[in-house]
Amino acid sequence: MSIVYRLPFHESFVMVWVDIPKGSGVDMKIVQFVTRMDVLGGAQIHVRDLSIGLANDGCEVIVIALGKGPITEELTDHGISFVPLNHLVHGINPFHDLRAVFEIRRLLKTIKPNLLAIHSSKAGIIGRIAGKTLGIPTVFTAHGWAFTEGVPERKRKLYLTIEKIVGKFSRAIITVSKYDYNLALKHNVIPGSKMKVIHNGIPDVPHIKRSKPEKHPPKLMMVARFAFPKDHLLLLKALERLQALEWELDFVGDGPMRKEVETYSSHYTFSDRIRFLGDRGDVADLAVQSQVCILTTKLEGLPLSIIEGMRSGIPVIATDVGGVSEMVEDNVNGYLVPKDDIDILADRLKMLILNPNLREQMGRRSRQKYEAGFSFEGMLEDTFSYYRMLMQSNGK
Repeated sequence: MSIVYRLPFHESFVMVWVDIPKGSGVDMKIVQFVTRMDVLGGAQIHVRDLSIGLANDGCEVIVIALGKGPITEELTDHGISFVPLNHLVHGINPFHDLRAVFEIRRLLKTIKPNLLAIHSSKAGIIGRIAGKTLGIPTVFTAHGWAFTEGVPERKRKLYLTIEKIVGKFSRAIITVSKYDYNLALKHNVIPGSKMKVIHNGIPDVPHIKRSKPEKHPPKLMMVARFAFPKDHLLLLKALERLQALEWELDFVGDGPMRKEVETYSSHYTFSDRIRFLGDRGDVADLAVQSQVCILTTKLEGLPLSIIEGMRSGIPVIATDVGGVSEMVEDNVNGYLVPKDDIDILADRLKMLILNPNLREQMGRRSRQKYEAGFSFEGMLEDTFSYYRMLMQSNGK
């Protein structure tokens, strides 16, 4: 069957259709709110996968965000309604932020969800205010705090102050890493009793889509948006030292810094070994052709790109920031590299490029770690259970 919502936007109205599979039964009505859906990033992929999983479990899911893109089309294909917001902006803007609060309140009053689930910092602030004032059970998933180490000092202090204020009336927070859980405790953002760690998880792939990490010469893959905090240039500078070795590199992703990185790489004599593939929906297929997963970055929460590498069974070389060490065990399923350390990065790359047997051993352990702690089924079950607990305890 189908349900129609008439949702007010300014002086006009939008008709939203929610297709519900026959016989599934609507167990819960959940609004997933994320700041943006016009970019392809970890939070957006998480919201997509989680929404589809919840819908398959019988929930009615409505996603609201700024902007449209390929992911919103995927949601629609799965019968999940998407409502674009008019007043939400990415940066802090008191005028637009206040209008966004009222816009979201109007939406929530019309939809009447059993639960409001929020993702990303900006949505986390506005959504928690709206949810609190309407008495709707609300949970915020922190995909890496905006006040984490590595964020510019002025922005870090501003967001820490805001999070402490909003934390006083936050109902519950999911952190995607133990690192972020401990960071919130350290800064007295919210009591530990109101937080729960649920590691990100992604759907598995058939065995045929597992990599052969021992294949030589190796193909290196970095899946990351070309924007802060990712550090593509550091990887290129490290590979410059290894240009005499056999390797290829795929950059997967898009963003405002892509042109700069492309221009920089074009000056290398080995530029023909580097491919810029843009945003791709077939990362699993690209990973099966790769032998090493790399992520060089300034800061991080619990990046999905590393889990994608682990899922495909390849070793990971990543900057040791945020929750990365909860996925990559140094010298076990890959290597942890100190931030901005080009010497260690080049050394670890060389070790894996030259040693197919080591890649095979570490890749096997990566796959084991994925199965043990980062499966989609485990993440969905833990999240669904936490959602239920919050609804059942609402007002108690």
